[in-house]
Amino acid sequence: MERLSAALARRIALAAQGLADERPPVVVGTRQLRSVVDRLAVVQIDSVNVLSRSHYLPVFSRLGAYPRPLLDALHGRRHDVFEYWAHEASYLPVRLHPLLRWRMAAAEQEAWGSMTRVQRERPGYVAELLDRVREGGPLRASELGEERPNTPGQMWNWHPGKAALEYLFFTGALTARSRTAGFERVYDLTERVLPAAVLATPTPGRTDAIRELVVTAARALGVATETDLRDYFRLSVLETRTAIAELVESRALLPVEVDGWGRPAWLDSAARRPRRARARALLSPFDSLVWERPRVERLFGFRYRLEIYTPAHKRVHGYYVLPFLLGDALVGRVDLKADRQAGVLRVQAAHVEDGHPAPGTVADELAAELRAMADWLELERVEVVDRGDLAPELTRAVG
Repeated sequence: MERLSAALARRIALAAQGLADERPPVVVGTRQLRSVVDRLAVVQIDSVNVLSRSHYLPVFSRLGAYPRPLLDALHGRRHDVFEYWAHEASYLPVRLHPLLRWRMAAAEQEAWGSMTRVQRERPGYVAELLDRVREGGPLRASELGEERPNTPGQMWNWHPGKAALEYLFFTGALTARSRTAGFERVYDLTERVLPAAVLATPTPGRTDAIRELVVTAARALGVATETDLRDYFRLSVLETRTAIAELVESRALLPVEVDGWGRPAWLDSAARRPRRARARALLSPFDSLVWERPRVERLFGFRYRLEIYTPAHKRVHGYYVLPFLLGDALVGRVDLKADRQAGVLRVQAAHVEDGHPAPGTVADELAAELRAMADWLELERVEVVDRGDLAPELTRAVG
């Protein structure tokens, strides 16, 4: 069995995620965006908009500035990507639709809290809504005119119509034709949205589909543990283990040992092994490089927690904190906010990782990345709040 150094494993992971090289010196168009989505396979969606909608950020991290409407068009006009539950709510290449039909079929047999209530209190309502979309065209939940229930503490406080539409979305009967400017889903019949060639693709058996999803995860991760492979598409333990065993037998996955990991790992047989990593990027909290926090700690020795839901007085690093990647290391983190009214990208806190030998270099590189992000977000300047051990150096570097 091959043994990988921790540094090589880190570079392999960065290469698989499209973050080992400097950004290409080209004008970014649809082809480059499609390539990033295809490489990552999963681009997580989140409604938090304190900086930018999260799905825009992974493309910027890998390609630099690009017109955000191009990514919207991949989903809403070209339908090269579709929206579904993968890691979480995500944009995915349409080629993955057949591989997730088993999840859609399983959803037809499941009902969560709000859906159970709808079925009990309004029998036939789901079928009525499906008929309404079929006959009347695309539909937003807000068009139903229903009031949200007053149930404090519920993460998804949905009214019955929203719950029913989400159920139809989960089962694959409906899909998101697009998102509105306010990020509301526009639901439509799946057969009216996805390309005919995708709809005509035969549905694989569940075992075959899950094996292909594990292959897809392995390509996106480079080198991974069982948990890493399972987490990418939220797969079950037993089915993931079965898929790994079959993929090892076919040599699509190679068992390896990684220094310091202390657990079995597998290498994508086609993974790149770069000698150096040259990327510089700020990473969304929902970027696929960092969304699995134990993996981030294993790869980079970087303890990262999302503090959005932590009371302000208990936050350590800030509200919306982005790790800063430089070369093959996560060297710092910044709490960012786009103050659109003032035209300012505001750094509300800046921290360098403990023991980094050159905070001045980190600040200089970070300042350049922040200026590039501000330009992309059409903000006029960067301002640094004096909070965090990197803030003084970053203030100097921003100028």
